[in-house]
Amino acid sequence: MHGGCLASKAPIAFIKFLQCGGKMRLMRFVFAGVIVVLLIIAGGVYYLYPTLYGIVPDSSNTPRLSDLANTAPSENSGSASSQRAEDIPAETIIVEGLDTPWAIGFLPSGDMMVTERKGTVRLVDKNGKLQENPIATLEKVKEAGEGGLLGMALHPEFVSNNFVYFYYTYNSTGDNTLNRIVRVKYSGGKFSEEQTIVDAIPGASNHNGGRIRFGPDNYLYITTGDAQEPSLAQDKNSLAGKILRVTDEGKLAPGNPFNNEVYSLGHRNPQGIAWDASGNLWETEHGPSGGSLGTGNDEVNFILAGSNYGWSVIQGDQTGSGMVTPVKNSTPSTSWAPGGTEIIGNNLFFSGLRGQALYTGKIEGNKITSFEELLKGKYGRIREVTKGPDGMLYISTSNRDGRGVPGSNDDRIIRINPEKL
Repeated sequence: MHGGCLASKAPIAFIKFLQCGGKMRLMRFVFAGVIVVLLIIAGGVYYLYPTLYGIVPDSSNTPRLSDLANTAPSENSGSASSQRAEDIPAETIIVEGLDTPWAIGFLPSGDMMVTERKGTVRLVDKNGKLQENPIATLEKVKEAGEGGLLGMALHPEFVSNNFVYFYYTYNSTGDNTLNRIVRVKYSGGKFSEEQTIVDAIPGASNHNGGRIRFGPDNYLYITTGDAQEPSLAQDKNSLAGKILRVTDEGKLAPGNPFNNEVYSLGHRNPQGIAWDASGNLWETEHGPSGGSLGTGNDEVNFILAGSNYGWSVIQGDQTGSGMVTPVKNSTPSTSWAPGGTEIIGNNLFFSGLRGQALYTGKIEGNKITSFEELLKGKYGRIREVTKGPDGMLYISTSNRDGRGVPGSNDDRIIRINPEKL
């Protein structure tokens, strides 16, 4: 080539290239290269970052972690377990046509075992079908007033030993009414080997307590009423008006405060116990119907071993030396008549018989805050509240107990989605 901006000798040619406008073209070339490099880096980050840190780029077709957690089926659960919590209705009637159901227990299959106060044990399969005939009828049960076949608990190792525990009212001699705990084996759809493990708990037509549950320590906790003799609640040597704590064979649990079955005293008619995430025990009990402070003063208590919860010396907001005032109580003019109690997360739930509602409060340490009344009057008297293996609440009505107004479909068990309350 001759002349022009492109010279034949490299150093001179490059200088002339810059002088003839090549400088601008070189800058454009470098800039374009930088852009290409940045795009390559960005693309690498986009694809490598999720892999390295477990983050999936947002997409309408990609499930989020919360969705995956909610859709994962839980072991030994019922039909709701394979559903996401947000897909489960707020309220679902599971079964109808029961007669005063008192306690619900879940079998490993997801089926429900239900006690009826008259002495029968019913089976509801995980699809909500009530078996026509009872699994069993406990012949020694005496249904009178509030007494009858009450609490039930499955052994923590039920899968291996098949033990089920029942609390029921009976007559020992004449009109002498007592309560006992029995243990039976459930296998092949039948009960066998009934064995009494705690006996001669004072009873009466009312105030029999009756809730039994295994605690985090694998000991059996039992709520007993004052058997309509209030002074028994203050007697450390009486089984009445107490929370008892025994082994799975009914023997004295190690560490009990009075060297007998008594765990706490001064209770009137407790029917609900549950443990929070820290292993603390909470209890609900019926206050007096009548008296100087009116018809309310039902209680929520934070239970400590050896503590005295005051009945019948104090009630409501009253205080007494060496006695514990409730964490929360109903006003003198308001009655909850609490039954079962359950805790999910930091939320305590308990039923209301006379209150005809489901109550809930937030647990903060040993206090209850943000108290609410739910389902008021919708289902009538509510007795049991328990958590199913699917994480839902299961409640039972008690409209056929002689104090309610039963409908043609009573009594019922209803599944409640706590996330939609």
